[in-house]
Amino acid sequence: MRGVVVTNPERAPLDQVDALAKYGVATVHEALGREGYLGPHLRPVNRGHRIAGTAVTVLCWPGDNLMIHVAVEQCRPGDILVVTTTSPSTDGMFGELFATALQHRGVRGAVINAGSRDSAELGEMGFPVWSAAISAQGTVKATAGSVNVPIVIGGQVIRPGDVILADDDGVMVVPRQDLPRALQAAQARTDKEEATRQAFRQGELGLDRYGMRPLLEKLGVEYITAEEYARRTGA
Repeated sequence: MRGVVVTNPERAPLDQVDALAKYGVATVHEALGREGYLGPHLRPVNRGHRIAGTAVTVLCWPGDNLMIHVAVEQCRPGDILVVTTTSPSTDGMFGELFATALQHRGVRGAVINAGSRDSAELGEMGFPVWSAAISAQGTVKATAGSVNVPIVIGGQVIRPGDVILADDDGVMVVPRQDLPRALQAAQARTDKEEATRQAFRQGELGLDRYGMRPLLEKLGVEYITAEEYARRTGA
């Protein structure tokens, strides 16, 4: 199949997506058993954003952003545009003009597994973008790809309508059917972390709270005085 545009795929419920948005990527990723992270190569073009939304997926040829233009029409409020290419590319496929069109349609942000540009303008308009590169290199509009089909980024399958969560720590995907579990697990981890935070504020050590002293003993870690260390090492 040379190219296909799937219209109106089922999306995760926005009220649940909005509820997940308050949790950070690190929290949700850990809560789900370290699943869904798209990798450290996707970095925020401008820091300070935390968003969650439903994925509109785009598969482009490298150096060709034709299908991003096609995808804009398929976007609706609450979506996040997620773009990858058929082979690695760092060309600047996405910039301020695309962001303007998407912002008008209520799209919450974009994830570009390639290059983006117009960084200053994106920051000024407050449209959050995560990309694998920043590049002024332009693109063509010549080759058919697909919209709203499953794509793969960083070894993770992203299907249209899945939940994308992104912040300064990176980007992750939560499969649409796993959203209720993600909400429950993220809240449980948040509660656990708050209890640990309070314990640390009262002086408890991580060594004791996490029960790591027996592990140190098992690993043969020895506590010695500075004098004994000097004697053994000749320092």
